[in-house]
Amino acid sequence: MRHSSPKSAAGSLRIVAGRLRGSRIAIPDRAGLRPTPDRVRETLFNWLAPYLAGVHCLDLYAGTGALGIEALSRGAGACTFIERDRDLCRALSDNLARLQVDAAEVVNADASSWLAGPSRRFGLVFVDPPFAADLWAGAAQALERGGWIADGGFVYVEAPDDARFEPPPGWQPHREGRAGAVRFALYRRSGGDPLK
Repeated sequence: MRHSSPKSAAGSLRIVAGRLRGSRIAIPDRAGLRPTPDRVRETLFNWLAPYLAGVHCLDLYAGTGALGIEALSRGAGACTFIERDRDLCRALSDNLARLQVDAAEVVNADASSWLAGPSRRFGLVFVDPPFAADLWAGAAQALERGGWIADGGFVYVEAPDDARFEPPPGWQPHREGRAGAVRFALYRRSGGDPLK
């Protein structure tokens, strides 16, 4: 996830829970990169705890990959990470290798272009694009139009508190919260099929 911010996020962040609990992810020195804070990730994954086992995830604007790696740490079955910045992809691949994380695919691609290709169905999708780019609505429409979300699957959306995001029909609000000027929300797509 890449947020518009003048600050660099160089350093590291920790995995909150699961088999990788306490492990550190190196964060490249990149303007505008701001991973989802520990407290928000902890809240989100507490909401998702009953549904994570074996789920296939899509981290659509991966950045550091913190959301997808946290999901894998807590029992998700696989995660596909999409990131257009080549250096961030390399750093993410290095972190995954160092943490010995399997069942992870890192794709260097623009999310919009990638979503226009052949689809697969995911039980959990993270949508946390760069804040200045206003990509939430387009990403949601592309996910829905392309059939990327399993019936009964979840979509996590992180955006500025003042952003106007209207979920597509069939995305039912599940939980939401706020942290500073950021709103984070979890939606569930209508349908009763298992997440896997």
